[in-house]
Amino acid sequence: MNAPTNIQTINRLDGSIEYVVLPYEEYLQLTGKAESLIPNEVVGLVVNNAWTPVRAWREHLGLTQTEVAARLGISQSAFAQQEAGGRLRKVSRVKIAAALGISLEQLDF
Repeated sequence: MNAPTNIQTINRLDGSIEYVVLPYEEYLQLTGKAESLIPNEVVGLVVNNAWTPVRAWREHLGLTQTEVAARLGISQSAFAQQEAGGRLRKVSRVKIAAALGISLEQLDF
């Protein structure tokens, strides 16, 4: 019996299946790669404005420095220094990623 599906197949000349085409959301669920994607807008903010990834993510998510600082339990000025700074320690990047609701891999690009 053939049940309806969103998955399509592309066959070889001999009739055997060579490729499977499935909706992108299903692919992400199957591969677990959704957590590591970086939106084009975030990359564009980094490249076009020479912003750090921290600032680009914060702006993309519509958060203020004060909001992120509160999530981190630090002052706005302390976060502003981290956001503008160059290379942060891994422990700081992990905390900032968590405060932004993203993975460390998404922040480290």
